[in-house]
This record gives sequence, C-alpha cells and structure tokens, in this order.
Amino acid sequence: MKKHINHVTVLGSGIMGSGIACQFANIGVSVLLLDIVPSELNEIEKAKGLTLEDKTVKNRIATDNLLKAIRSKPALLYHPSFASRISVGNFTDDMEKIKNSDWIFEVVVENLTIKKSVYDQVEKFRKPGTFISSNTSGIPIHLMSEGRSEDFRKYFAGTHFFNPVRYLQLLEIIPTQDTSREVINFYLNYGEKFLGKTTVLCKDTPGFIGNRIGVYSMYKLMSLTHELGLTIEEADVLTGSILGRPKTGTFKLGDLVGLDTALNVTAGLKQNCPEDTMIQALESTKFMDFLVENKFLGNKTGKGFYYKEKGTDGKDIRYALDLNTLEYRLQERPKLPIVETAKQAGETAAKLKVLLTSKDKYGEFIRKHFASLFAYISQRIPEISNNLYSLDDAMKTGYAWKSGPFETWNTLGIAEGIKLTEQEGFEVSPWVKDMLTNGNEAFYKVDENGKSLYYDPESQSYKAIPGQEAFIILNNIRPSKTIWKNSGTAIEDLGDGIINIEFRSKMNTMGGEVLEGINKGIEIAEKEYRGVVISNQGSNFSVGANLALIFMMAIEQDWDDLNMAVDLFQKTTLRVRYSDIPVIVAPHGMTLGGGCELTMHADRVVAAAETYIGLVEFGVGVIPGGGGSKEFARRASLNYLNDDVKTNRLRDAYMNIGMAKVATSAYEAFDMGILQHGKDTVVVNKNRQISEAKKQAILLAEAGYTRPFPEKFQVLGKNALGMFYVGSDQLVNGHYASDHDRLIANKLAYVMTGGNLSEPTPVSEQYILDLEREAFLSLCGEKKTLERIQYMLQNGKPLRN
Repeated sequence: MKKHINHVTVLGSGIMGSGIACQFANIGVSVLLLDIVPSELNEIEKAKGLTLEDKTVKNRIATDNLLKAIRSKPALLYHPSFASRISVGNFTDDMEKIKNSDWIFEVVVENLTIKKSVYDQVEKFRKPGTFISSNTSGIPIHLMSEGRSEDFRKYFAGTHFFNPVRYLQLLEIIPTQDTSREVINFYLNYGEKFLGKTTVLCKDTPGFIGNRIGVYSMYKLMSLTHELGLTIEEADVLTGSILGRPKTGTFKLGDLVGLDTALNVTAGLKQNCPEDTMIQALESTKFMDFLVENKFLGNKTGKGFYYKEKGTDGKDIRYALDLNTLEYRLQERPKLPIVETAKQAGETAAKLKVLLTSKDKYGEFIRKHFASLFAYISQRIPEISNNLYSLDDAMKTGYAWKSGPFETWNTLGIAEGIKLTEQEGFEVSPWVKDMLTNGNEAFYKVDENGKSLYYDPESQSYKAIPGQEAFIILNNIRPSKTIWKNSGTAIEDLGDGIINIEFRSKMNTMGGEVLEGINKGIEIAEKEYRGVVISNQGSNFSVGANLALIFMMAIEQDWDDLNMAVDLFQKTTLRVRYSDIPVIVAPHGMTLGGGCELTMHADRVVAAAETYIGLVEFGVGVIPGGGGSKEFARRASLNYLNDDVKTNRLRDAYMNIGMAKVATSAYEAFDMGILQHGKDTVVVNKNRQISEAKKQAILLAEAGYTRPFPEKFQVLGKNALGMFYVGSDQLVNGHYASDHDRLIANKLAYVMTGGNLSEPTPVSEQYILDLEREAFLSLCGEKKTLERIQYMLQNGKPLRN
C-alpha cells in the first residue's frame, strides 16, 4: 500500500494528543489538533469581555495544551519553529476539516461511550481510504470499531504511543479482525521508517504487550520489596541502572507514572484477565491503599513514595515512605556491597549474574523477581503475541530496559532460567521446556549472514526477525566482519566497499586507542575500499576525550606527552577531512567535546534526530583542543558580507563554545553551525542510521570523490580580540564570571581571532590549530582547571563557580 501522509488530525489535545501532534510536526507533517469547547469562561476571558462564542475561547483547550507541549522540558519538538506546522481548533466548528486529512488519531478520554460518540462525528466527514486509529491504552480495539462502516473498520486499528512520545520509541499496533493486511503493514512500516519508532504488532488483549508485562513486573517488585523487608531506596538501587533499566528504579518510576494510573491498570488487568493466574495472584497492599486514599499519587500531586520540601536554608530535604509504618522518613542513599561488587563485573549480564548469586535478602529479591518475570513472559506466548521478540522490543522501547526479558533469559541460559524459576516456586510454559528437549538452546541466534533469528514456538524452528533489511546491526556482523581491532575500536566490513570504524571504549571516550583506530581505518580504506563510516550503536556516540588520561598527564606535568596527545587528536580530525576516500560520521545521543570535533570534520554527517551535540570543554576549564575552536572560527569566516556580519558570526561561534552549548536535537545543531544545510542529513530512526551513512559514502565515492583542497580562511585579529576581552571583563565585574572563567574565555578569543595579528588576515588551519593546542596546554597547567577536571571525573557533571 503506497500512501503519502501530508496532513493528520489529532482528536484530543491532552498529554498524549499534543505529544503525537508534535512528533508528526517533527517529521514535516501538517497537523490539526482539536479538542472540546469549554463549558465556561475562565477569569482572563471574563476580564477581556469575551464570550463562549469567541473563537479564542472555543479553541482554548487545544491552544493551552499545545502551548504546554511546546514549552515542556525535555522538549517534545526537535526545533521550536516546528510548532508552526500545528494548527488548533475544536470539535464543534472544525470537525469537517478532517476531510483534508490522510490519517485521523483519536486520543480522547479513556471512555468507550465518549470514543464512540467521537467516531459518529468522524464518520460524517472522513473521506474513504483515510487512516483512522486510536491511542487507547486499554479499551479493546474491536469494541471501538463495532457498528462502524466497512471502510472505517478496514482502516481502523489501535496505535498506542508511549509518553513522552518523542523519547519513548515503542508504538504498539493493534488491529482488529476487520483491519486489512495492507493497512496493518502500512502502520508498521510508517511508524518505523517515518516516525522513528519500534513498531510492535500486538493482539487485542488487555494491556496489549508493554503495559501487560511492565505493570505486572512493577507491581510484583513492589510486593517483593515489602515481603522481603527492603526499603524503597534499596529496591530502586537494585532495579535501576545496575540492571540496565532507568535509574529511577521501581518506586520512583511509580511516582513518575502516577500511582493511580498504575493501580487502575493493575485493577483493569485483574478484571479483564481472569485466566491469568499470575495477575490474579497480585494482592492489594496497605502502602498502595494508603497512598491512593490520601491522594499521594506521585509527582503529579507532589507526594508519593517520595517527596521533597524546602528546608530553612532553602535546600531540598527529601523523604521516603516506610512501607511498614506508612510514615515518611529522611530519604537514604543505600550503598549495597553486592551492588558495588556487581558494578565491577562489566556488562549488564555479568552484573546480573553477580546479583543472582548473593546469599542475602538482596540476592533473594533479584532471584524472585526474575523467576516470576521469566514465568510470566513464557506464559504470555501466544496469548498476547506469537513472537517472543515483540515482548523484548516492547520492554526495551516502552520501558527503556536495555535488554528485554527473553534476551536476559537467553544470556543467563535457558536451562538456568528454568531452574531459577522453579526453585522460586514458579512455572514456565511447556513450550520452553519443549524447545530444550528438541535441542534448541537459545531464544535468539545469528545466522551466517549476520541476521538475527528468533525461536518460533508454533513451528518449533528459528525464523528471521522481520524488517532487518533496512538495518545494519554491528553486534551481529562484528564476529565475522571485523578486519582490524584494538582495545578501543573495531573496524568492520559493511560490504560494497565501505568499512565502519566503531568505538568500543568505555562510554566511547576518545583516547589513544580510538585515535589509532580512526587513522588505521582510513589508511586501510585508502588502499582497499571506497569509503569509511564512523559509527557505533552504543547509548551515545562519544562523551568526548578521555579526561582521566588528560588529568593524569597534567598532574604529573608530562607536558611533552600531553602535547603529543593533543597534536595526534588534531591530526586525526584533519585526517578525517583530508583523506582520499569519503568519511561519513554518524553521531547519536551524547556527542560531546571530541565527538563533536570529529563530526565537524566529516565529509558528510548522518545524524540521528536524537543527537545532543556540542563543545563542552569550557565546563572543565579548557577550550576545545581537537580542532573544534579552529573549526568554529573557520566556519564563522565563510560567506562574510561586511564587517558587522564578520564580528557577529564570530561572536556567535565564540558563545557556542564559551557557554558550552549543547544542541538538544540534530535540528538545533544546524542553528549552532555544527551541522551544515545542504550537506548533512538527519534520520529519525537511529536503527537506520548506519545503513544511510553507508549509502552516503557510496554516493560520494561513485560521484568521483576527490580529496578536498586545504584553503586559508580569514581571522579578524586584534580589533575583534579587544571586543572579546572587554566582554569578559564586564562579566567578571558584574559577578557573572570568575577570574578563571575570564582566563579561559580570553584564551579562546585569542585562538579564534588569530592571536597577535594587527588586522584581518588569511591563515591556514594549522596556524589556528597551533594556537589552539598551546592554549589547551596552558590551561591544563592551571590549578582551577585541574580542580574542575577532578570534580567532573568524580561527580559526572561540571563544577559550577
């Protein structure tokens, strides 16, 4: 089914409706956002003398909700200007406008009667062939389509997004028996390719997949916490980042979601899943009853399992609920020895094995959790899905688990998982034991072509996970396609004459091993291949240079080695720009410091929409030393029109570095001058990023790529330098900056204006790089800089003066 989506209507402007509207605006689609007409005037409207018939009043609910979405933090829009793609209206006056839409989303209150009344109106104006879907999180989809026209039912399905829509990647597609196969495939493909989601096909069962598994897991963990005598802080430590899950853990997540919501979903599952014995075994708890009765519903009410208040000194005092006494006490920060031991184990799977072997109550807590989870997910196949990978995808992208439950079980070993489950008094579904009996010892495996296979219980065989054709999965190809590696990088053959340089260091920091890998990859490609992609599939592209190494050399005053290290970094970024083959960099997530510098020297950039990129070195007391200061000065000099423009462009570039600005999306990076219009591209689905980068490398190679010629660029000299010096003095005099801040700022200004030049002068890149390196080294010798670097290493955030 070939359909183009140019205009959508969203019926209902609440948190989910406005979030869906923003995501479609993010990808360039025009959106009409509608909601009900207010029943009475508010005080502002009364003061203005407005009536219920005024258009601004009638549109107030949709308008106010859209403004909340636009102002939300973190931002729901990739760029503030994208808000212009959304218009608002109301159900009374504007429902007829849906005739212009290609897709209609219903996102009204979770009440079947109200939804059906909305559909009555939709049927009057919807043109045949228009997609129509509901974002319901729990109402059976088939009940909503009852009594509708044949064309309506053919195009109708559940399309369940997760909140916040921009950041959680899960999109559950729930068809009815009447939804056509072509429409189902369209929803699955459009959500993945255009909206950047992981689309999961669900059966029309209570809670679908994500909430069915997620809510059971959360409620069971809360019950186990009380049963085994853990504090809520201990439980959150045990179920947070140590397991590769959100650092909130279980109870803080409950506060974030809303305890009434969690309780209502659980109650709905108990009511609508009478044959789900594990859901039925969940019992109400005194602490949940206490919280709901007192309307302590979490973050939305300011109080839940946790809350905070201001002390007499103005600082936050944090409290946590004692599950036994139902009284609040000062929040603790537990240091659990078994967790500290597990942190040293390496990957998440290794950490889990350490936790499972603990003989104390914390180990028992982890064992009971995973035993119940393994039993539960095995029993949900084929009830909620025929495909076990769908459950994993739902939990990874809807609940932000690093590994899905079947993936975790796969890592531990199927037999070990069965043993654990039965030792804790739970039962796995017979199909799991059958697969072992038949000699199938894994839920997942990789074939000789690097494709992921999953075990299909129905056919008792392995099948390829669909949709992989558009993706390159480095974990799958690394074992057979690696042509060179060291401790920090791996170079893989992507096929068609393109190789990939993958960072493999901790947090993808850029130390000597990574720089060696970049240079080696380009060297190999220049001899034997057509192009290079620099990419990885970690959580972040790179958090920058290896600060610990810089700190050590500075403390030991090993200036020669530090000079050589910075010089190597500069030579590497220049090597990326001036090589005989095209080099494509594919940043995503945090792309900071050195990662940003590398990106700015690529022939082309294929950035994930969720790329948070910037030069943040100022925060640790230095200036960018890997070519970033030089590159911003070079780009500021391009297309000068007159003296004022020269100064303004240089000032903007200087402020980007001096304020350690980080773009909150790839689109904002264009505004900052980090990405370049007409050259760099953005992909919404990160899973497609490496494939797209490979395509760009092939395009450049086939177009007859030639090494760029190094050209001089103009710097502004002493006049501009004086302007920056005056500015930094004013900041210090106004107590907005410290003397150390001024020192860094003046060093940066000296580099970006070309140093001691009497007038605007054309200079080479190497001239500025030498100034940049000298300034970087001198700042590393400052006591205040070393204090900032040490604080960053210890606390993971910059020291504020």
